[in-house]
Amino acid sequence: MSVADELAKLDQLRASGALSDEEFQRAKAHVLDAPAAAPVVDALDKLRRSGSDKWLGGVCGGIGRATNIESWVWRLLFALLFMFGGTGLIAYLLLWIFVPLE
Repeated sequence: MSVADELAKLDQLRASGALSDEEFQRAKAHVLDAPAAAPVVDALDKLRRSGSDKWLGGVCGGIGRATNIESWVWRLLFALLFMFGGTGLIAYLLLWIFVPLE
């Protein structure tokens, strides 16, 4: 539900008498102060391939920086996924293509 929808619902509740003016103001402040994006979205916005911590394209270094997990863990994960049907290689190549360099 969008912020506008939530505010409209609060206004309807106030108009019907279910909320007092004070409760409406507190609920409205709570809706407006709520974070706009989830932490996952913020991490995806910050995702960039690393220019310094890289072996091939810097994908694992960039993911490591965005998630605060060591890049060697991501390299190991991609290598293990590569052994299981090549999904690690496909995922790595797609990230290499679509994730911009820092």
